[in-house]
Amino acid sequence: MVAKITVPNSIRRALNYNEQKMKAGKAECIYAHQFLMEASALNFHQKLERFESLIGLNKRASTNSIHISLNFGPEEKIGREKMVEIAESYMEKIGFGNQPYLVYQHQDAGHPHIHIVSTNIQEDGKRISLHNIGRNQSTTARREIEIAFGLKKTGNREKSESEEITPVNAQKLAYGRSEVKRGIINVLDAVLPCYKYASLPELNAILKLYNLVADRGREDGIIFRKRGLLYRVLDSTGNKIGVSIKASSIYNKPTLEFLEKKFRENEAQKPGLKRSLKTSIDWIIVKRPKSLEAFKLDLEKEKISLVIRQNEAGIVYGLTYIDHNTKAVFNGSDIGKEYSAKVILEKCGFRQINSVQDESKQSEILQLSPQSNPDFDKPQYPDLSKITDVIINPSDEIHYLPYELKKRKRKRRKNN
Repeated sequence: MVAKITVPNSIRRALNYNEQKMKAGKAECIYAHQFLMEASALNFHQKLERFESLIGLNKRASTNSIHISLNFGPEEKIGREKMVEIAESYMEKIGFGNQPYLVYQHQDAGHPHIHIVSTNIQEDGKRISLHNIGRNQSTTARREIEIAFGLKKTGNREKSESEEITPVNAQKLAYGRSEVKRGIINVLDAVLPCYKYASLPELNAILKLYNLVADRGREDGIIFRKRGLLYRVLDSTGNKIGVSIKASSIYNKPTLEFLEKKFRENEAQKPGLKRSLKTSIDWIIVKRPKSLEAFKLDLEKEKISLVIRQNEAGIVYGLTYIDHNTKAVFNGSDIGKEYSAKVILEKCGFRQINSVQDESKQSEILQLSPQSNPDFDKPQYPDLSKITDVIINPSDEIHYLPYELKKRKRKRRKNN
């Protein structure tokens, strides 16, 4: 059994997602816990009102909803009653035995699975902590349930990836191989509530890792003028393909207005997340990577994705770092001048062979070109006790000419 836990932005959105599946004939509400009526007798508003009556007792709580999916092996034959028993046992073991929750059985995948919607606000207004619930309570519950119900046990790798409260390993979209809208929703559910992005370009830097982009359309188009937003699938070369999906048609309404609110919230949280990213970059730079691609690969080992921004001429004008450890996105210059594209390229051993002027940022743009230095390929082992000086003020600058030596001497005037 694999358990996946997410924290929705609102109970209404989590509930609406499952109710829409029911309307499409792809799901059924099989159990209602701590409700006054059976699941089959409840309508959407009655379900929502039960949850909101508790959520209203603690208006200060920033997280008040939980959405869980329990997934079983394709070969496992699990009946409805057994599904309910597993759900009851699981919720009891993670501390939600006294909470109202709804269990939905979905039929839209190749394996049996159920979705559970609940709130972590209790009758006394106190909040059930969700911190590390995926790693701790859920892991213990899953193992005990696998034994008790004779379920197939999951491997260590699968467990570590699936039991995070905010999953990030969304499957890359493959246009034509799966339902496009479903694939888009899977990626958005994994990215939007989890990562700290403060602009549409920063969000797109993450989404493009999964062949997806949030598109406002042409600036002179009606979609842009009316502040609309489309989600588009990208092919392997980054080109938009297939039909576009309106943000307003997706269950949790990830519209431009919604995203702009997230931008403001995330902007306030990002400053405290820079330190660990700086440390990772500094250690990699000290080793003097031989190319920008080598720098990118070293970052990936630290669970950091590097997005290289280039123009049509292949000139690099910016770097964006996506730290999957802190789930934060930063442009290099936002971290500090020493992490900008210009400085990183120089530290990776590239010389400036072309520069253009960016009208908005007035910044130098560098084209990749390795230095012709016979000693460049030799490994460098700086004194680790002076690592900060090595990073900030590298002693072996290539082709460096001090400013004082560049100045022409003034000719002395002859006294007539």
